[in-house]
Amino acid sequence: QLQLVESGGCLVQPGGPLRLSCAASGFTFSSYDMTWVRHAPGKGPEWVSAISFDGQHTYYSNDTKGRFTIARDNAMNTVSLQMDSLKPEDTGLYFCARWKVPKDNWGQGTQVTVSS
Repeated sequence: QLQLVESGGCLVQPGGPLRLSCAASGFTFSSYDMTWVRHAPGKGPEWVSAISFDGQHTYYSNDTKGRFTIARDNAMNTVSLQMDSLKPEDTGLYFCARWKVPKDNWGQGTQVTVSS
């Protein structure tokens, strides 16, 4: 049974860094591209970043490019998101998921709040 457990979210000041992690289990992690998606208050889901199954290719939204770094460890079945230069508009509930897998199960997410 697929399980994705996100962690690392907290309250952080604007301009600060934060690192999110996602622990995956219940499927062959190294066979799937992975992604991070966030839900901001009052907005729909917003795609943030993705990484290929082998970690060789990374993808970012225009808003996060240059500030966020996605990485994965296939030996540990984890995917991370290093977020730097955080802005208040980065506030939201962050989820990791298998990329482009329709109607897939997601985890509970981890809350990131950027505020002074």
